[in-house]
Amino acid sequence: MPAGFAGIIAVLRYSLTLMCDSRPILFLSVLLLAACSTDPPQNITDSCEIFADKGGWYRDASKAFDRWGTPIHVQLAIVYQESRFVDDAKPPRDRILWVIPWGRVSSAYGYAQAQDSTWDWYVEKSGNGGADRDDFDDAVDFVSWYGSISYQKLGISQWDAYNQYLAYHEGHGGYQRKSYNSKPWLIEVAKKVSARAAEYHTQLSRCEDDLDDGWSLWPF
Repeated sequence: MPAGFAGIIAVLRYSLTLMCDSRPILFLSVLLLAACSTDPPQNITDSCEIFADKGGWYRDASKAFDRWGTPIHVQLAIVYQESRFVDDAKPPRDRILWVIPWGRVSSAYGYAQAQDSTWDWYVEKSGNGGADRDDFDDAVDFVSWYGSISYQKLGISQWDAYNQYLAYHEGHGGYQRKSYNSKPWLIEVAKKVSARAAEYHTQLSRCEDDLDDGWSLWPF
């Protein structure tokens, strides 16, 4: 066999060996990408399944509760209503002459649908300088923080999902002016948030002991 041809064969064999040896690395990479997926949980109506599906989310919500006092089931109910757990959710576009897409109706973004100005306020007051609206841990920290401000400013119990949501949607000034009274649709939405929070709370009572054990497939 000519020397040049033998060299080519050797290179091909070496390349094939590298490809075979790299299969475990590729497999691990696929698993890590799946673990980091930002897709919503498969069943967003059950708090136990949400936390079983998304390792680390219970820890994030629990930390937010410990820090600011808004309970986990209220956090989840607000996030459900605002984004259905879609990390990069945005409000619909406005339209010119009902046809031509234009700018967004607001700057709301992310899991919690926080607007730019409100998010900036949170970052300044909470000290969470690296917070991102499309990160679940930052979003639930924001929701819990906002609930604590609603309690401080308006006296709304952080366990009162109905009034907490009205203050969340209308802002503290709007809530004080009772702007929600002119929005029957918003009253109905707040009732749904309250009912969902109650469901989440009941569901958590079945699985929270296991979640508190801290078991997770991924050690982070």
